[in-house]
Amino acid sequence: MLQDLLQYEFLRNTFYTGLLIGLIAPLLGTFIVVRRLSLIADALSHVTLAGIAFGLLVEKKFAVGISPLYSGMAFSVIGSVFIEKLRGVYKAYQELAIPIILSGGVGLSVIFISLANGFNTELFNYLFGSVSAVSRTDFYSILAISIVIILVIRLFYKELVALSFDEEHAEVSGIHSKRIHLLFIVMTALVIAASIRIVGVLLVSALMTLPVAASMRLARGFKQMIGYSIIFGETAVILGLISGYYFSIPPGGTIVLVSILILLAAIGFKKLNTSPKRKRVKQ
Repeated sequence: MLQDLLQYEFLRNTFYTGLLIGLIAPLLGTFIVVRRLSLIADALSHVTLAGIAFGLLVEKKFAVGISPLYSGMAFSVIGSVFIEKLRGVYKAYQELAIPIILSGGVGLSVIFISLANGFNTELFNYLFGSVSAVSRTDFYSILAISIVIILVIRLFYKELVALSFDEEHAEVSGIHSKRIHLLFIVMTALVIAASIRIVGVLLVSALMTLPVAASMRLARGFKQMIGYSIIFGETAVILGLISGYYFSIPPGGTIVLVSILILLAAIGFKKLNTSPKRKRVKQ
């Protein structure tokens, strides 16, 4: 694969994009899991699928060159704004906003896919990821998104942490929670849209949650949890891309399976260290 990586540009684009996704997806996923919003990634991924199907429909029916990646991003961002608005409507049941948007995304996806006369190869690549689907333009777009997300987290790190652990105290402290919430959910939408080329729409939420779940078993603090999540995410992406390349299968599935193996290893390691025999030996 190393020889092909040096020879073919599309493999380099895929590999570099995978490294970026392995960084930003678990980075943002840490805040998502801590805030107990894990299902938001599933909701926005289905809205992104609706945007991709819409882009393919417009391209097929009207011969208008709209990139499905950008139409997916647009739908994802719009869906994130609607989630935040619905959270304000249902203040006592804020989690209700997520299944509402998820259902809407699924419904729109079915309609747009049907109007486009069903599945095709390109849509299949968006569903489960593809080693060969990432163009240089896609890579630059995802690089720009990655830089923006890292800068935003760097600038608003204290506010995001405060809202993640104690929202009421954060609001009393003078943090504009609504603005930070909106910024956070838009960032989530952009990460999901950026990840679809590599991981696929239906599996992107796994890359945002599984590395975090594994790091929670090992980390002793929030910053350490972010560090472990990124390491596990990068490991899953690299091994998943290599496996997908050699077995000629979509990389999304192999990335998720590697993430699950890492999670099982973390759980096993934690149990081994906390077993009664281990405790007696330490004493």
